[in-house]
Amino acid sequence: KELAATIVEKLKDVTSYEGEDAVFECRLSRETTQDAQWSLGDVPLQSNEMNEIRVQGMRHTLILRKVTLEDCGSISFKVGQHTSTA
Repeated sequence: KELAATIVEKLKDVTSYEGEDAVFECRLSRETTQDAQWSLGDVPLQSNEMNEIRVQGMRHTLILRKVTLEDCGSISFKVGQHTSTA
């Protein structure tokens, strides 16, 4: 059974202006096949034309494209039992 990954580099708060991209990064203790989930408030995010979700080894990145005032709120990243919020 795979060891659970932990979050070793937590999310940092990001301030963006309308129309800019907001970038959030998290680093895990190890590469994992566990499902990682990004959320804005209580809404799970998926990769699409407005949100880009990248995984490069242990680094997980969320890019919110051309943010608006509606995008204001808490971003959270969850893997297994571990969560980080900004």
